[in-house]
Amino acid sequence: MNARATPFLAALLTTCAALAQQPSAPAKAAAKAAPKSADRYAVRADEKVTWHDVRATDLEGRAFPEAERKSYFDRLPAEADGKVTPAVWSLSRDSAGLMFRFRTDATTIYAHYEVTKPQLAMPHMPATGVSGLDLYARDKEGKWRWVQVARPGAQEMKIRLAENLDAGEREYAVYLPLFNGVEFLHVGVPEGKRFAGLRPRAKPVVFYGTSITHGACASRPGMVHTSILGRRLDMPVVNLGFSGNGRMDKAVGDFLVRIDAAAYVIDCLPNMNAKEVSQKCVPLVKQLRAARPETPILLVEDRRNTDSWVIAGRRKHHDDNHAALKAAYEQLVKEGVTGLSYVPGDHLYGDDADGATDGSHASDLGFHRQADVFEPFLKAALGR
Repeated sequence: MNARATPFLAALLTTCAALAQQPSAPAKAAAKAAPKSADRYAVRADEKVTWHDVRATDLEGRAFPEAERKSYFDRLPAEADGKVTPAVWSLSRDSAGLMFRFRTDATTIYAHYEVTKPQLAMPHMPATGVSGLDLYARDKEGKWRWVQVARPGAQEMKIRLAENLDAGEREYAVYLPLFNGVEFLHVGVPEGKRFAGLRPRAKPVVFYGTSITHGACASRPGMVHTSILGRRLDMPVVNLGFSGNGRMDKAVGDFLVRIDAAAYVIDCLPNMNAKEVSQKCVPLVKQLRAARPETPILLVEDRRNTDSWVIAGRRKHHDDNHAALKAAYEQLVKEGVTGLSYVPGDHLYGDDADGATDGSHASDLGFHRQADVFEPFLKAALGR
């Protein structure tokens, strides 16, 4: 082969390889005929659905009356705008922790909803967690079990959330998106099927915390430790996690004290340093105790970043935070403040460095491990 023929032959071989990788005509036709994955769950034109606006019943996990809120799905009342920081106010409009309960005998369950923000996912958290709906139901023994999750592909979704379910009436719960707001939510069942929305239960466990409490980085809304604990304890939960902004602020405390809570869980250390903990913890606890003398208060140590075993600076940060919280707790006990519990943070994510998505934020595994640590402390505080 001469040198002049070599480029031609190389080009010919490249063209042949590219043609070999292209699908055949029948394969192209089949791909075109196949429905897109986003269409798989779309409601068909021939399906007869009776839609139920969740506002006709109300949502569990909200702590303030509808008349006080700017939007139906907000977590803080309208007056918080300008009192809490702009970041906390903006984050409070995410629907983290909100849940709609209902009973039906339908074997297909539909959902029609729209989220407020076009960003449906984050680099470290899927759209199912950021913007999805998560469906659970009680089994025959009354235990909550997962059924299905919405797979968001657009801001507005009109979908079959679950189908081909076993016959029989049962109780369901739909968890709303964690890091997106909601414009509206309608739950649907086939025409002629029974449907009853269930009113929110009283006296929730109230969690005040950071992005971890907010839900980062759960794969589904029902996988956050707050939601897991709500199912295990069979109690309502209010999630006041504010990503990057859970800092034991008095302005947030002013709204916490208005909630008739079964218990308060203060889990803010991941957004704080030792100096801030020393300055803010005691005043926040006294603020809560003055308004709610009998309500249990749980103080939670900082979880340890899962890479802190190999980064000395992070180990020291966690050590200092823990020491500051322990000192605040001991001061409060010495001053006669009762009803306090102290939750250690060293094992919140487990001991194998596999409990986080990015070292800081919990994976589903990390959230389950946190729930395991929290559960006995909550049961003891609640007199279970």
